[in-house]
Amino acid sequence: MTEQNTEQQQLTEIRNKIDLIDQQIQELIGQRAACAQRVADIKTQGGKVETIFYRPEREAQVLRAVKERNTSLLPDNEMARLFREIMSACLALEQPISVAYLGPEGSYSHASVIKQFGSSAHPVAVSSIEEVFATVEKGEANYGIVPVENSSEGVVKNTENEMIHTGLTISGEVDLAIHHCLLSKGGDIEKVRKVVAHSQALGQCEHWLKNNMPWAELEAVDSNALAAKMAQEDDTLAAIASEQAAQLYGLKILESHIEDRRDNTTKFWVVGRESTQPSGQDKTAMIVSIPNKSGALLELLACFADRNISMTRIISRLSTDKKWDYLFFIDILGHQADENVGQALEEVKAKSSFFKLLGSYPVSPFEA
Repeated sequence: MTEQNTEQQQLTEIRNKIDLIDQQIQELIGQRAACAQRVADIKTQGGKVETIFYRPEREAQVLRAVKERNTSLLPDNEMARLFREIMSACLALEQPISVAYLGPEGSYSHASVIKQFGSSAHPVAVSSIEEVFATVEKGEANYGIVPVENSSEGVVKNTENEMIHTGLTISGEVDLAIHHCLLSKGGDIEKVRKVVAHSQALGQCEHWLKNNMPWAELEAVDSNALAAKMAQEDDTLAAIASEQAAQLYGLKILESHIEDRRDNTTKFWVVGRESTQPSGQDKTAMIVSIPNKSGALLELLACFADRNISMTRIISRLSTDKKWDYLFFIDILGHQADENVGQALEEVKAKSSFFKLLGSYPVSPFEA
């Protein structure tokens, strides 16, 4: 037998084995789908419709378990993403999940929907962050995803403003790595006269634009995907948007990875109408205002420190209700149902002139 025949025989054996494994995987996925359908039947038996099918804490636990038991050649995050898609398809058998986001299609908010809910979710594109909240509040979508903070440009004020007044609660978080491309209908960067993008994206690419396109006018628009649509219509425009947006809108990528920081990441929150149960690894978010007196902030933070509760984020901003009064957006580790966290929250509330609990939610099982 020649060496070529031996190699072909080995490849045939491996491919046959792959075919057998694929068949077994398909059968197991089918069994999982049947279990998901049975869950739906139980929740709706007797004609009583159970509206809560999506359980963020349960999904976080499943995905963490996937990563913990992974011993394959695939990285933990890749294995978890595969299961994310399986879970998304199975959940759609119970109830298709609709998720409002800042559109149009191809925005980074759209990408965060897919990362959090999988490809079987139904994305609902709206024209503003304010409309994301309104869409969920009116029951026109099950959940919404909104940008909270970028690692280089800081907080998203529109989201902060809405969180102060909304009746929605946070039920999840998504960290998304942001890699910007310069997109245009034409292929010559020298012919570009204006660069359009969301204000956050313009800020994240500020130094690159100054160094590489000092002649170009900059214009902020509602979203990067909208910028891509604008670039479709005008050869003199270039948009800052994602590689996905280039494919969706038929644009050429003039430059890629133009963000000033290579670790550029945006945090998104999932907002909904239902509270989330403990998952074992959770965060709790709140808004607090305190009396303007010596040591007031120190006393407030001691409520967490005395109970060994880690604070992961604190942001201050001027209140819109009272001159020189400040609101603090605070995130801590732990769930409001945890005894020590619950005690801390009660003490914080007693020491505050304003207190709003935004929700407890699972720490994301995915890295950015």
